[in-house]
Amino acid sequence: MQTTSDTATIQSTQTSPLSALRSVSAHATFWITVVLILAVDLWSKAWVFKNLGAHEVRPIIPGFLEFRRSLNDGAVFGSFTGQVGVFIIASLFALAFVLYLFAHSAARQRILHVALALILAGALGNLYDRAFVTADIVRFTDDSGQARSHIGKIVGDDTGPSVTIGDWPDGGSPESFIRSKIEIRKQGVVRDFLKFVPVFPKSFPRLGGHDLWPWIFNVADAALVVGVITLMLTSIFDRSPRSSPPLTQS
Repeated sequence: MQTTSDTATIQSTQTSPLSALRSVSAHATFWITVVLILAVDLWSKAWVFKNLGAHEVRPIIPGFLEFRRSLNDGAVFGSFTGQVGVFIIASLFALAFVLYLFAHSAARQRILHVALALILAGALGNLYDRAFVTADIVRFTDDSGQARSHIGKIVGDDTGPSVTIGDWPDGGSPESFIRSKIEIRKQGVVRDFLKFVPVFPKSFPRLGGHDLWPWIFNVADAALVVGVITLMLTSIFDRSPRSSPPLTQS
């Protein structure tokens, strides 16, 4: 004879949403998105830095988007420069958190899985650069007293009183620095190449002396931003199924 508690347990099991870990379609949505975005990110970085000159600007969507090479020794959009070790550790924690969220999600939460995949792919794309793409970074103070940095590649003999730094990775357009006035370090950098063009009229191209979107970014950065925004919207609008009403005894 089945008791009320047994019936409640069976009904609760039947109404519980299928876990993403047990869903082939959820895994397919998640991992295919990760692989595709990561492949596009790494391929686009390699293509641009091979085919675009160090100081070349190539319009993609005239008046809106252009290609221009840039190396970033900071986080997303150039923030917190020079803290590559912190970035790698933070990226690993972020990757673990994304996988945790996926493991504890329901199979039906496809939008959530896409958002998590975008975040994972973006983090992996920039993590790859920080781990395997290294450049020589020269930090110095300019004539106005402002701290500046030059990211490139040391060329020629660097044992003398001056150091010559060229564009990364081929060493073109070299520039010399007096060794006693600079700090040199080799570290991982992120390859950026996408730049929005200001859309305001020429009479008002800037706001407060800065472009409205001054950063040069890459596919991984875009994936991270879209993924985080989608994740936030999902957390607001996606609600878990309501629990079953309690059984009444007859």
